[in-house]
Amino acid sequence: MKANLRAVWAAAGGDPGIPGGIKPVAHVDAERYKGTWYEIARLDHPFERRLSEVTASYYPRADGGLDVVNRGYDVVKRMWKEARGVAYPVNQPADGRFKVTFFWRFYAGYNIILLDPEYDHVVIVGPNRHFLWVLARTPWISDSVFKDITHWLSSQGFPASDLNRVHHERSYPTHTGTR
Repeated sequence: MKANLRAVWAAAGGDPGIPGGIKPVAHVDAERYKGTWYEIARLDHPFERRLSEVTASYYPRADGGLDVVNRGYDVVKRMWKEARGVAYPVNQPADGRFKVTFFWRFYAGYNIILLDPEYDHVVIVGPNRHFLWVLARTPWISDSVFKDITHWLSSQGFPASDLNRVHHERSYPTHTGTR
């Protein structure tokens, strides 16, 4: 029960934590990270359940944070949804640990645990092992790269076999500015 309460508290923004035994990447270059990423796969959670075509766009802010714009197409309501937020590094210099908010004053963990050296794909986890995303610079990655990622995630104790692939068929303009 205490573990479940901690997960709820963390997801609600009380703790921008990172799953036990997991380390973030050592350094994230905000200039290379900025721009649009396509969601390739994710673990199921209510706030993205019916969404396809999901993208996340990041842009450096003057205060050291990142503007965040998440977009996705709701396949049931047949409409685009958008969430805007802000992420701030937990540590300086910026490693892969961030705290992100889409609701003023409620922060959650945004932890980059795998980042391709060319910034082509990334794996992000929340404050626990139930929040996991695989993103890429294009709407797809090769099967071999995805297999390597899922194998690595399994070795780290994540339920990689539960990942849901995200479909990208529609054309939607990406975010081109800051908040």
